[in-house]
Amino acid sequence: MPAPAQHTVPIGSLYVHVPFCVRKCSYCAFYSEASTGEWTNRYVASLTREMERVAADLRPRTIFFGGGTPSLLNLRQWQSILKTMDRLNLLGAGEWTVECNPATVSSDKAKLLRDFGVNRISMGVQSLDESLLERLGRIHSRAMVFKSFDILREAGFDNINVDLMFAIPGQTLGMWQETLREALALCAEHLACYEVIYEEDTPLFHQLQAGHVREDEDTACLMYEELIQQAEAAGLQQYEVANFARARRGHGLHPESSDSDPSLLPEFACRHNVNYWRGGSFYGLGPSATTYVRGVRTRNCSNIQNYCDQLDKGSRPVDFEETLAPLARAGETAAFGLRMVAGWPFEEFVQTTGHDLRQDWAGDMKQLAEQGWGRVVSDRFQLTREGMRFADSAARMFLR
Repeated sequence: MPAPAQHTVPIGSLYVHVPFCVRKCSYCAFYSEASTGEWTNRYVASLTREMERVAADLRPRTIFFGGGTPSLLNLRQWQSILKTMDRLNLLGAGEWTVECNPATVSSDKAKLLRDFGVNRISMGVQSLDESLLERLGRIHSRAMVFKSFDILREAGFDNINVDLMFAIPGQTLGMWQETLREALALCAEHLACYEVIYEEDTPLFHQLQAGHVREDEDTACLMYEELIQQAEAAGLQQYEVANFARARRGHGLHPESSDSDPSLLPEFACRHNVNYWRGGSFYGLGPSATTYVRGVRTRNCSNIQNYCDQLDKGSRPVDFEETLAPLARAGETAAFGLRMVAGWPFEEFVQTTGHDLRQDWAGDMKQLAEQGWGRVVSDRFQLTREGMRFADSAARMFLR
């Protein structure tokens, strides 16, 4: 990729996909492979080449290493990546997140990441019930969660996210209440929760098809309400469908204020994800990673060998590219942005997309308001509390 023209503003958001796991979780549809020394080393070398291709067009304000299991990389592999980023002037992001599995956290690794500027850890806890961890195919135990959390605190991390899942097959409301109580007692700065989705070509989907598990929408709704109540009682502020963050005094999110101003988000909201939800540009590196830069979306191939081979030959490892029509892109941006509690300010949406919600989506907003899922508040449209529970269905109405 050629260096950007002098007048082009560099991209401020970077995602890196680390496609390795000890074993595949039963619910996971993300691209990942079993970790082997040979392929992991080759991936690191290829990732370096891909970073070199885009570095001139990057000045990261947010960085997110996801997976897979980024914390599975060993110290030498992390050192190689971090030194490359230093050489390419990619360090210093205001928010830099690395996903960790509680079974793969060590003091040395935590210290190395912190020393290079990683300042946010997202820990994939999913559950604190041993039977559910086994059902999900997780490699960690509940004891590892508490031990790893302590290691991260001792390494100086004061911004930790805990990931949890609900509506897991076999999970009762009581089990969910207890997991929430224990997880919130950790006093993490951020909580991200996900309802189990039965993605095609996953073991959990095949179990559903075979009738071994079943979906229970009523219990899932009760669990979602329990999540909101317990999170708020613990001092966390909901700012997206299932994302909650601590807000220092004076940094709360007012329902009639624009959440595009970082000072109006909860202090520990994930800025990287907010960029996605607000239709911002970003580079995605690694196998299967998606990039959206200046109106063009590309996706890397979902195969580690093809990814490495293409970069070895000096080619881009891209297997998909599209440029959406302006209205279609605006519809996507509307759909993602409505996941945020504050909704979409009308004028900000016009500035971001060149389209007006009040014109192109007037009928959709009216329909959502009539069924109690949406409302116009002052200068914006936002989903109601009930609408947030069904945000995916509401969002589909805005796609064009």
